[in-house]
Amino acid sequence: MPYAVGAAALLLTSTLPVLGLRVGLPDDGSLPHSRTERRAYDLVAEGFGPGTNGPLVIAADPAGDPGVLDRLVGAVTADPGIASVAPAHIDRATGIATLVVFPTTSPQDKATTDTIARLRTDVLPTAIGHGPARVHVGGAAASLSDVGRRTSQRLPAFVAAVLAMSFLLLMLVFRSILVPLKAVLLNLLSIGAAYGIMVAVFQWGWGGALIGLEATVPIVSFIPMFLFAILFGLSMDYEVFLLSRVREEYLRTGDNGTAIVEGVSGTARIITSAALIMVAVFLSFAVADDPSAKMFGLGLATAIFVDATVVRMVLVPATMTLLGRANWWLPKWLDRMLPGGPADTDAESTGEAPRPRLADR
Repeated sequence: MPYAVGAAALLLTSTLPVLGLRVGLPDDGSLPHSRTERRAYDLVAEGFGPGTNGPLVIAADPAGDPGVLDRLVGAVTADPGIASVAPAHIDRATGIATLVVFPTTSPQDKATTDTIARLRTDVLPTAIGHGPARVHVGGAAASLSDVGRRTSQRLPAFVAAVLAMSFLLLMLVFRSILVPLKAVLLNLLSIGAAYGIMVAVFQWGWGGALIGLEATVPIVSFIPMFLFAILFGLSMDYEVFLLSRVREEYLRTGDNGTAIVEGVSGTARIITSAALIMVAVFLSFAVADDPSAKMFGLGLATAIFVDATVVRMVLVPATMTLLGRANWWLPKWLDRMLPGGPADTDAESTGEAPRPRLADR
């Protein structure tokens, strides 16, 4: 019990920073000062303001309303998040006007995202009223904000689909309810810890200097989804490898404690060695110049290290020991519905020691 509680508390604490996760895309202002792109970015920001590095483009179709353009310019100029508005360019053939707008903040700043949202939901609709005119906000900064928002909206559905498929497959393989449920929850903890550490390092700046990070940056919008897919696959590999050995020993001896000890002792070196190789590979990305590469490498290395040590070598054995024979419980009606049920399922569901099959001897 102390090991399970201590390890779970450590992972939950590491996961807490996820509550402050903010997605976006680092701009050239987060590159090292030795890079030409960073020096050009700083010069432009110093001479013309930080928002010049990420202008917004407002496209308006007056639809026969002659005064809509003046109202738009006045409303946008009056917004506190806008530094300046360039003269409108009107296409003679279509009458569509474009405005180049410069925010007061840099493209990766949260205030810029708030300004874009405010323009779309409040400023522009109020300016055009209920007439036929249409107006849209675009530009690089707006596009990146939209990508991050859409990715965040789709992430829960993606995670739920992966978790459901993993649970079903593990239930089919190990003929158990609690084993796949435990595997899904523990894998979520290890991935959540990796997300939390990324937020602490890249958004809060904790230890960023150790990997050459010169400025805090938001979490790249697509990285949480990519990390989840890759890390969940790797952690499930370790889980199946470990539990297969435990399952074999349990079917052979019928003793849950002995099966856990034999399973962990027989796979620990292989799992930790494989994880060490992966951690070394991914940490090499953490020393790259690009913040996105650093983020990807540190996230992968952290999650694999946590999964192979705290989760696989501490939490899994501890929870399986606490659950005892309940690890392998499966309702008879569900067992009959699943294909390929083992001969010892009925014995396990009644709590009796299973008899080894010929294939297990």
